[in-house]
Amino acid sequence: MNADMDIDRAWDLHPQVSVRPEPFGALLYHFGTRRLSFVKDLRLLAVLRALPHVPTARAACAQAGVGAAELPRFTAALTALARSSMVIERAAP
Repeated sequence: MNADMDIDRAWDLHPQVSVRPEPFGALLYHFGTRRLSFVKDLRLLAVLRALPHVPTARAACAQAGVGAAELPRFTAALTALARSSMVIERAAP
């Protein structure tokens, strides 16, 4: 994925990703790739937790209280997580 992820699509944590909450945010561990990612923003953690329950990543951001001015920063963070396979596009039902 070269461009930013499409936040108007449905995304989810990869099924092989474990989330361990920490005081600073969370650790994400991908059991398939053995990659570790640090989430240092509690609202990004809230976005990740909301992903399976909302129709789009944009809706997850809104639910977590991410305003329009902050959306590019959160899109960049989600794009980085997508590039490392921590989040994947959800298949249509």
